[in-house]
Amino acid sequence: MSAPLGFSIARWWSIVCKEFLQLRRDRVTFAMIVGVPLVQLALFGFAINSDPKHMPTAALVADDSEFTRSFMAAMEQSGYFRFTETLTSEDAGRAALAQGRAQFVLNIPADFTRRLLRGERPAVLIEADATDPMAMASALGALPAIAQSVAQKDLTGPLAHLAGAQGAFDVQVHRLYNAEGITQYNIIPGLMGVILTMTLAMMTGIAIVRERERGTMENLLATPVLPIEVMAGKIVPYVAIGLLQATIILIAARFAFHVPFEGSVVAIYLAALVFIAANLIVGIALSSFAQNQLQAMQLTVFYFLPSMLLSGFMFPFGGMPAWAQAIGNLLPLTYFNRLIRGILLKGNGWGDAWHDLWPLLVFSAILMMVAVKFYKRTLD
Repeated sequence: MSAPLGFSIARWWSIVCKEFLQLRRDRVTFAMIVGVPLVQLALFGFAINSDPKHMPTAALVADDSEFTRSFMAAMEQSGYFRFTETLTSEDAGRAALAQGRAQFVLNIPADFTRRLLRGERPAVLIEADATDPMAMASALGALPAIAQSVAQKDLTGPLAHLAGAQGAFDVQVHRLYNAEGITQYNIIPGLMGVILTMTLAMMTGIAIVRERERGTMENLLATPVLPIEVMAGKIVPYVAIGLLQATIILIAARFAFHVPFEGSVVAIYLAALVFIAANLIVGIALSSFAQNQLQAMQLTVFYFLPSMLLSGFMFPFGGMPAWAQAIGNLLPLTYFNRLIRGILLKGNGWGDAWHDLWPLLVFSAILMMVAVKFYKRTLD
């Protein structure tokens, strides 16, 4: 039977209608078509802010006077600083910076007011967590103007001569963990988490969906093997892949980009292992909603986009609005960024790292239960 000659509008329109019907049945793809642009608009339009404000600041005040209170109030009114806790020792300040509870620590010495009134131009110390140079640049740049405005406001009358051209007091800044502000020290450790998130979640999701399409997954789950045993067994090879990727990145970080390794290599690998497991479980969970490999890739992109933008990898976490930070705190990459930067740049031990490690463990456990429950239901 010979093929019909010439272009047929009717046949062409039938194909068009068939494709629209297929798209209507493919709800996941249709959701991606609508959801991805909306998510990008929301993230880039509302959540991303390269000039963070109201960053957590701790205070170690040994001289509580009118002048010190005025300076602290001016810091908060600038919009860059938000005092969240009062410290009792310098060690407590270092712990707050190491654990990420504070971005800055203000240290006012005991004889500050006495030396100020004597015209000796005393200094206050600002210790800054410099692991993310972009997050603190604007805030530190505003400090000289804040100090000058406080001096002109409070030193009046007989004390006006103290507010000279150089200012009545000095603000000394001590940048910790990345004194030179080298961006590679911040980007390269975070890049490990980004690469592991993108590759492992996608590989696991696609691999499991591919087996479901071929029927081998259902056949395996129909055996006496428990679903949790199947899921845990399938992710082991990908754990090895993740550790290999982490090793490649660490070698490049050390020898190509000269990122300092202040912490334990064992701690780095243990943190990476927990994060790798979390992302593999994410892949398993995403495969629960995907009917084919294309949908698995689309869902991975839908998961990866907010992870990259809201985790503090590309933009300062403290500069995001509260709702964006709440979403970011649900993502494993947010905690891994803090973990890996804390271990590599700050030399954090398990005591400082634990408050970012336990959310990853809880996240993995909950998501694994969801994935196992789904695969049980597919056999009913």
